Amino acid sequence: MRKIAIASLIALVVGPALAQPPPAGTPTRIRGTVDKLDGQNLMVKSRDGQTLTIELAANVAVITLVKKSIADIKAGDYVASTGVKGTDGKIHAIEVRIFPEAARGTGEGQYPWDLMPDSIMTNATVGKVDQAPQGPVLHVTFKGTESEYTVGPEVPVLANGPGDISLLKPGVAVFVIALKHEDGKLTSARLYAEKDGIKPPM
Repeated sequence: MRKIAIASLIALVVGPALAQPPPAGTPTRIRGTVDKLDGQNLMVKSRDGQTLTIELAANVAVITLVKKSIADIKAGDYVASTGVKGTDGKIHAIEVRIFPEAARGTGEGQYPWDLMPDSIMTNATVGKVDQAPQGPVLHVTFKGTESEYTVGPEVPVLANGPGDISLLKPGVAVFVIALKHEDGKLTSARLYAEKDGIKPPM
């Protein structure tokens, strides 16, 4: 009887704890330059002038970017692109990134972005590439939906490259994918860092 009572008590205490996963936090994108790295705490001067402290995961992924060209984009590739709608009503890319195959499906969809007013992010699979006077037009699909956007000659086409925490030196441009928790704390397990003069454009 006593064992049953103890088991019931444990269930009452442990059960709710198991049923309530810790809050993940609010996704937050931080753009700016490194102020300093102190252990796993990264201090970033954001583009709006604030200095923010972000606690990096022990296994934080530091991603760099390498130059590619529109000719490197093939049908079936999974790509991401920040764009804005032009006066012609069509989406014009600001940047295009070719994802590695292992990242296929990451953030799939088309949704508002916060790089600049009226910017849009599209993460999708390439169907075909047409030529147009303004530049190549990428036809893409995501979640059963089709879209397209123009890639002008000035638009950088990039791919992920290797990186590590040693790149996070003062003045280096970063794009941090962070979580903001209820207590205001910022944490991150993934970020993009400048390397060889290529700054994260998104």
